[in-house]
Amino acid sequence: MMRIAIDAMGGDHAPQATVEGTVQAVREYNITAHFFGIEAEIRKYIPEDLINDPRIKITNATEVIRVEDGPVQAIKQKKDSSMVLGLKAVKEGECDAFLSAGSTGAFLAGSLLKVGRIKGIDRPALAPIIPTLNGGGCMIIDGGANTDCKPKNLTQFAVLGSVYMAKVANAGNPKVGLLNIGAEEAKGNELVKEAFPLLKEMQNINFVGNVEARDVVDYACDVLVTDGFAGNVLLKGVEGTAMSILKALKKEMTSNLKSKIGALLLKGSLRGFKKKFDYTEVGGAPFLGIDGIMIKAHGSSDAKAIKNAVRQAKLLHDCDYLNVVKSEIMKFGGETGEQS
Repeated sequence: MMRIAIDAMGGDHAPQATVEGTVQAVREYNITAHFFGIEAEIRKYIPEDLINDPRIKITNATEVIRVEDGPVQAIKQKKDSSMVLGLKAVKEGECDAFLSAGSTGAFLAGSLLKVGRIKGIDRPALAPIIPTLNGGGCMIIDGGANTDCKPKNLTQFAVLGSVYMAKVANAGNPKVGLLNIGAEEAKGNELVKEAFPLLKEMQNINFVGNVEARDVVDYACDVLVTDGFAGNVLLKGVEGTAMSILKALKKEMTSNLKSKIGALLLKGSLRGFKKKFDYTEVGGAPFLGIDGIMIKAHGSSDAKAIKNAVRQAKLLHDCDYLNVVKSEIMKFGGETGEQS
């Protein structure tokens, strides 16, 4: 049974959405949830039948890390915060995974400082998954944790993402692409030019070459390798475009009676389209390369998103992701470089 540490105070709708979503996950997935936060507030949203359930545990935290707090300073100074205590529980083996919808900066810094990296990984990466037209998804790695990278960082990202998509998303032999401004091998800046031959030579990934941003949603690959700057720009561009299209469709389909009738006929199809681009269906982005299962939920997560983020952590736990990826990283030998 997976034991997950929950930062109950992180997120725009905490602790209510965080607790309610986790409670749904406890019932549906039969996991153990260890809440960290202001106990009196957390208890308000625990159903009576689960108050004394051994699958629910609460540890009071006297401090809360805010979005406006400096990430590193907050982790170092607010030692009795819900985030720090939750991370500590993973480090000490009390919990198998950690989930937070709080400050992304503090989440990333805390994961590194309190839990640490997998041996052989220089820089862990945030790995959000965006929907693709084939009904699956494409992992963007890195989605924003490392704005400046070296070629060897990208090779490590490729392994982290490939193992995830194979074991967690059941993508078989995942196609790994390198984000670039053109498909030709000679295209791009120095980083991608140097990374391309390294990725091409790797035997434990299915590298398909350069991938342009316009082809990502059309399913060009399962894993898109990039630095955190370009990855974050791509991610927000896709999110913004999807939201704009949905708004435009809604406006057009409610503009007159004829459009409204057409919208009723297409209601089912439109609902399916919206679901494909609904972040709550995924729940959160894994922070891969940390020696523990780390899931970062969206700051505006509702209960549904939290439940699905917990499910994502359970998938990682149940497929033994950490041990599998450690084994794959070891195949690099000295090629991954020293941790820095």
